[in-house]
Amino acid sequence: MPARESTLLQSWHHNARSWIEAIRTGAIESRQQVTDQAILLAVMGRQPERVLDLGCGEGWLMRALADRAIEAVGVDGDPTLVEAARGAGSSTVHVASYEELVEAKVNVGNDYDLICANFALLHQDIIPLLAAMNALLVPGGTLVIQTLHPWTAAAGDYQDGWREETFAGFEGQWQPMPWYFRTLSSWLNALDMAGFRLVTLQEPQHPQSPVPQSLVLVAERRESSQL
Repeated sequence: MPARESTLLQSWHHNARSWIEAIRTGAIESRQQVTDQAILLAVMGRQPERVLDLGCGEGWLMRALADRAIEAVGVDGDPTLVEAARGAGSSTVHVASYEELVEAKVNVGNDYDLICANFALLHQDIIPLLAAMNALLVPGGTLVIQTLHPWTAAAGDYQDGWREETFAGFEGQWQPMPWYFRTLSSWLNALDMAGFRLVTLQEPQHPQSPVPQSLVLVAERRESSQL
């Protein structure tokens, strides 16, 4: 595993308990005001019966989907987050790194109507992972990604590359986290290379903010004959 990818995973191990606290106390304002609802509406809009939450964290989205009678399965690379998700009532949650998912070392099920990744694609080489997820979908299945909006997050440097999240302003003990910034064209290229066709692109925005809070990409699995 490349050094930055390893550091990214280690930061999640270190920050897991602080993250659980932040999510469950509603400490992240943008999530409370805009982005939680945005991913939920994007998923619900596809009317899935069975969903895989990729990078599920402590499981809030799985619980929200289960409350709406949708079968939700989760997978995350951090055991502390997975245990928190299970403890909150999500029984089917797997521990697996993205590398293990790419290599099919952990069976997380298949024939999903929809796979979602909510602020969970932070590493550089996402195409093999997206291709692995493609194989777990039913024909015509849907991938929903919510991520930082490239234009908002660019901070004047609009090119693919590693950045650092310091969690400034967050309460608790946080370890800085590397994450990989990608432009809009880079996102679209990754989807195409992994066998997906973009269906809709959304830019959730708070009415009192002049900039979008996130980017939501909804893509469908292409038939193999079209790859």
